[in-house]
Amino acid sequence: MASHNFKSGISVLCLLMGIIFLIGFIALPAKSARAASASEINAEVNIALQNLYNGTPGAKALSDQSVGILVFPNIVKAGFIIGGQYGDGALRKNGKSVAYYRSLAASYGLQAGVQSFGYVLFFMDNKSLDYLNKSDGWEIGTGPSVVVLDAGFGKKLSTTTLQKGVYAFIFSQKGLMAGIGLEGSKITRIHPGN
Repeated sequence: MASHNFKSGISVLCLLMGIIFLIGFIALPAKSARAASASEINAEVNIALQNLYNGTPGAKALSDQSVGILVFPNIVKAGFIIGGQYGDGALRKNGKSVAYYRSLAASYGLQAGVQSFGYVLFFMDNKSLDYLNKSDGWEIGTGPSVVVLDAGFGKKLSTTTLQKGVYAFIFSQKGLMAGIGLEGSKITRIHPGN
């Protein structure tokens, strides 16, 4: 009986630590949100795209065929049982930023650690892009279909294999946390200063 109470106590303690960690994680971006100006987001997007295109030629081909690309150059993910991820990005059309977005997600489960990564969403048709523009916050997994590509996709990519919808590519993974997922990420429009 004492063993069961001990295990229950540990579970509650872990849950409480997770909640405290998540509250701290959510408070951290609120302080740094001031720093996310449009020019800073654009500079990070430029660097991320250059690195992505240099390392993955298929990503450039995909970009050339898309009607718009949404780039989140630096998503920070942290968690201990309860986790979250956060980052700002820019929507590009014809090589120019036309809008800015924030990606947020929360998760619960067996997880511990901190990592960062970037991701790009390639919108292959106007209907998918219109959904992003008209929705009041798009949660990935609802709306247009999203196909997550791996690093080897460029070898199989051609204009005949491209479909409608949205293609996602995750890059620049760093840190000590297993598993990166985009499903459940909520993307909302923001209006940063210059």
